Amino acid sequence: MKRIDLKTGFLCNNNCCFCVQADKKKFGNRPAQELKDCLSQAASEGYESVVFTGGEVTIRPDFMDLVTHARESGFRILQIQSNGRRFADLDFCKAAIAAGANKFAPAIHGHNAALHDRLTRAKGSFMQTVRGIRNLKKLDQEILMNTVITTENFRYLPHIALLLAKLRVDQFQLAFVHAMGNAKENFELVVPRKKLVAPYVKRALNIGISAGIRCMTEAIPYCFLQGFESFVSEKETPETKVFDLDYVIENFRFVRKTYGKAKSEKCRACKFDKNCEGPWIEYPQRFGWSEFKPVIE
Repeated sequence: MKRIDLKTGFLCNNNCCFCVQADKKKFGNRPAQELKDCLSQAASEGYESVVFTGGEVTIRPDFMDLVTHARESGFRILQIQSNGRRFADLDFCKAAIAAGANKFAPAIHGHNAALHDRLTRAKGSFMQTVRGIRNLKKLDQEILMNTVITTENFRYLPHIALLLAKLRVDQFQLAFVHAMGNAKENFELVVPRKKLVAPYVKRALNIGISAGIRCMTEAIPYCFLQGFESFVSEKETPETKVFDLDYVIENFRFVRKTYGKAKSEKCRACKFDKNCEGPWIEYPQRFGWSEFKPVIE
């Protein structure tokens, strides 16, 4: 199914220390009619799946109207990428579902309020997000979780996985922090070494597997995931057309592989070279390639 990523704007009720969109907050939210035009255009081109992204789309006063427009335009899958806080209101959940939303992708970055709220820099955000997940599960919605791996939380990834299993989410993704926006500004504080992260990622994946949850990683090359290679998400991520602030990316997978990520000369010897995209380019620019060891058959 052809998919678009619709960036609705960049305002947010969190202020995550690792947010890749933080430098775009000055642009605010995009006009509703502009977004509706994007949806109508994509629908006319045969796109049937949309991911509403931000910023935080749920804080827009016209959020329900945009979702309704997408449904009426012919989109069959309407996924809401969110910090999950607004879904703490059960009536808000019901209204979003009635408007047409049928997949929800909240984010949790800590196993407790102390860690999560410290990373989001929004007091009370953990409790609201957890309540939002529980509300959506009560309403039998599909929950696709995301956790950004940072220096502060990587040792607690197994604890986060246990929490997500307790919440009975349908899927979780462990995404290595991308050093853009706030993460670029706070690089020394938020970007850990991949070799330190890998063991905790594997433990978290094992917890997800045991709980029957679909789980995956993002931006962690195969050489750090021996024994867990099938959980690399990039090989399954669908091609996506991105409607950003003032430009359109026709094929984000191509742009991500060609310009966003990098590989070293020694990667050519790895048996996963054909499928591996490598790390976000900012990582080896700072740390070099010494951690990356080709997997030889």
